[in-house]
Amino acid sequence: MSSSNLQIESAVIIGGGIFGVSTAVQLARMGVAVTLINDGPLANGASGRSLAWLNSSRRRSIPYHRLRQAGMERYRSLSDRHRDADWLRFDGGLTWDAADAENEIAEIYRYERNLGYEALLIGGADVATWVPGVNGTAITEPGAILNPNEGWVELPVLIALLAEELRAKGGEIVTDAGPAEVHVHDGRARGAKTSDGRCFEADVTLVATGPAVPAMAAEMGVRVDDATPVAVLVETHPVDHPLRAVLNTPRVAVRPTATGAFFLDSGWPEDEVRQQPDGSYHVEQWVIDGLIEEAKKVMDPAPALDVATVHYGPKPIPGDGEPVFGEVTALPGCYLAFSHSGATLGLIAGELLAEEMALGLRHELLDPFRPERFMH
Repeated sequence: MSSSNLQIESAVIIGGGIFGVSTAVQLARMGVAVTLINDGPLANGASGRSLAWLNSSRRRSIPYHRLRQAGMERYRSLSDRHRDADWLRFDGGLTWDAADAENEIAEIYRYERNLGYEALLIGGADVATWVPGVNGTAITEPGAILNPNEGWVELPVLIALLAEELRAKGGEIVTDAGPAEVHVHDGRARGAKTSDGRCFEADVTLVATGPAVPAMAAEMGVRVDDATPVAVLVETHPVDHPLRAVLNTPRVAVRPTATGAFFLDSGWPEDEVRQQPDGSYHVEQWVIDGLIEEAKKVMDPAPALDVATVHYGPKPIPGDGEPVFGEVTALPGCYLAFSHSGATLGLIAGELLAEEMALGLRHELLDPFRPERFMH
């Protein structure tokens, strides 16, 4: 894209996760001088402890589905450029519900098919034919939905790759800078200030600090509703197992990794997390053991899973469950990026935000997700 289209010369990005780094790279590709600031090393927040499942499964609003579909397409293009990558895979996703009155697999299957989202409804007896490594007896009577187009990404690897490109294009990355805030002058965002007193001036600023976005927005008088829980992600030691698809089951989600390890998470452990006096998080051992046992139940053969690491931390989720992307109307030059599904949306969000920041555009794809919706 020609630099003559640019409305700005410089940008500051606060946040070294996938939204921040992706946006920074896109801006640098357009010829904008970019400085990215992070409180610690890159990917030290939610991006470093994400299940990182690439999907648009289940039921959500049509605009959100469209955005996620576009996000998945960007990963397909990335995969075409990195054909030997072991950190980006499209081996499908399989989901089923509990055997109770809230089981909605049949309805979800119909919903996905009506949207043109690739979906197959399969029973437990046939699952091994489609998805090796799954225990068919664990699948409830209504069956499971296989979405062959889904996949996963190792976000820290992708972030490192993008950061390398950013530096090669002249971008500056400032890590271990501590907390930062938006620098405001004459009613407009003009960059960022770090806790050690440094000021980085720029024409536009993006706040992409994961779960910290709502609090940072509040300091600027901007309301962003927040439903962020503290999540638990269990990382196992590598094992030899045939499972390659991502599983989303009633009691555990299971995601393979490039090393042969598995990532495990679920919603129910979030209720058991307790914060320690030093600010760290903790769950009782039975919670970790429970996730391991639930994973064994849905995998075939049942693997001997040992815990390598337990990752704790806030999982960014806006109050209404929908993404928050775009310029703050009350503070020109300040943009926000705050969403669940950071992996799925990471590349498309960076692309669209960079164009909005650099070219003064408002993408229709982002219109339903503007920050000002919380001000009404």
